Amino acid sequence: MTHLTIYDPAMCCSTGICGAEVDQNLVDFASDLDWLKSQGVEVKRINLSQEPALFAENGQVKAVLEKSGVEGLPVIFAGDVLQSSGQYPARDALAQMADLTCDQSAISSQTATKSSGCCGETTTDSQKETTGCC
Repeated sequence: MTHLTIYDPAMCCSTGICGAEVDQNLVDFASDLDWLKSQGVEVKRINLSQEPALFAENGQVKAVLEKSGVEGLPVIFAGDVLQSSGQYPARDALAQMADLTCDQSAISSQTATKSSGCCGETTTDSQKETTGCC
């Protein structure tokens, strides 16, 4: 099965789901990555603020940064093949990148009632409102 590697922009933590003003796109993306993991896909996230050397070591990521700057992030690879840059793709696009053969109704009917919290803990929507970062 394919593995995905995501080179994220600099964020306060591994998922970016921190603080009082949480970006819903990051919440949805974290939920979608959790779903991929539940389907057996290996997912690795690399944060610019925590592992900058890995960005410089990857020629394709380095080229995206030279061309587009941080606006080119995130950069997403399936295996060694660059799949996306500059946006967090929706679940169906991620499933396609990971070579998952699922029917579209199963992908789109998945609810985002759970998502990965800032430090990797799982939270429900109601818990998100009351829990802070780390």
